[in-house]
Amino acid sequence: MKKLLLIPLLLWVGLAYCQKTIIYCGKLIDPAAGQVLTEMSVIVTGGTVTAVQKGYAAAAAGDKTIDLKNRTVMPGLIDSHVHLEQETSPNAQLREFTENTADIAFESTGYARTTLMAGFTTVRDVGGSGVNIALRNAIRKGLVVGPHVFTAGKIISSTGGHADPTHGYRDGLYAEPSFTETVADGKDACIKAVRQMYKEGADLIKITASGGVLSLEKDGSGAQFSDEELKAIVSTAKDYGMPVAAHAHGAEAMKRAIRAGVTSIEHGTYMDDEAIALFKQYGVWYVPTIIAGKSVADSAKKPGYYPPVIAGKAMAIGPVIQGTFARAYKAGVKIAFGTDAGVYKHGKNWMEFIYMTEAGMPALEAIKCATVNAAALVGVSDKAGTLEPGKWADIIAVEGDPTKDIHAMGQVRFVMKEGVVYKSE
Repeated sequence: MKKLLLIPLLLWVGLAYCQKTIIYCGKLIDPAAGQVLTEMSVIVTGGTVTAVQKGYAAAAAGDKTIDLKNRTVMPGLIDSHVHLEQETSPNAQLREFTENTADIAFESTGYARTTLMAGFTTVRDVGGSGVNIALRNAIRKGLVVGPHVFTAGKIISSTGGHADPTHGYRDGLYAEPSFTETVADGKDACIKAVRQMYKEGADLIKITASGGVLSLEKDGSGAQFSDEELKAIVSTAKDYGMPVAAHAHGAEAMKRAIRAGVTSIEHGTYMDDEAIALFKQYGVWYVPTIIAGKSVADSAKKPGYYPPVIAGKAMAIGPVIQGTFARAYKAGVKIAFGTDAGVYKHGKNWMEFIYMTEAGMPALEAIKCATVNAAALVGVSDKAGTLEPGKWADIIAVEGDPTKDIHAMGQVRFVMKEGVVYKSE
């Protein structure tokens, strides 16, 4: 009797697995080819794309259809620079003393959901308290709704550097070693910090090669690691199969990091001609985060929003990034989409498209930066970035045509991640 019951159960499972979802696309953006196709069908089985074909495919009995004939469809977007644990506020420093790890974790689940609903189905989280690793795991287990997350865990910093969590505070406020285990000085300490992040489950390594804006240090541009330290970090990360993302505003910090072999430079504010030449020589990715620069500069104008030392840096660095992006793009530097979400309110990631196109990049190329290019940087080109058979069924649709009005990128009406529909309007 048990065997007889098992046969129909297996048949049911087989039928469910073979059931197709056919998405009818009025317009379909192919970012790799730089084309907008019309009257297309994307066929999804389970969590993957199984076919993309011209015309509206006929549905067989049991197939599900999704009508997006009045939308512009494209692969799920990828933001390669976010911070899912945090969001800008005028009391950011105070919150570090009032929030426990559990508080950060619960808040991060909201930011993750907001990000997915904005059409970003994959993100690279480039640093936080380590909660980002647990968030990634919870999303993968289906406990939390959010994008695919690839995370650096904690950021590796020099003493007093941009990611030194004790910078600016009196002695004794941080008693636990976990707060300073990624503050590294000298070759051996840098190697240990990389290994520690590997042990904790990071997907990549993030370093602060220069100072930054939103930390209590006086200079946001100076180099903060020696050549020897940078080479130790990169070579150790390579041993463990991890790429290295380098936060860098100053030109000297960029040059040292590029020569050491990092995978990407984040921000790149004061990039000079020599740095541009090195980007191209070494094939290093540039992640601009224009919206972050504009956001911090705007916030700095509000009395009391930032401490004076931060406000001064925000006003100086913020307005420069868009111009740097324009120069790098015209020079042929490889660019991947990234926004520094968390420095501004999550969900507004799409505004980066506006700033990129304002600086001279065509809309289709900006979308390519957030799909094909970002997938290459994150290391998921075999799973994301384009809609092709065998890749994740990560699909979004917007109202309007972003090639005619880039503001359409802020009108996400449909979100599917691995075949599951999370938003449909």
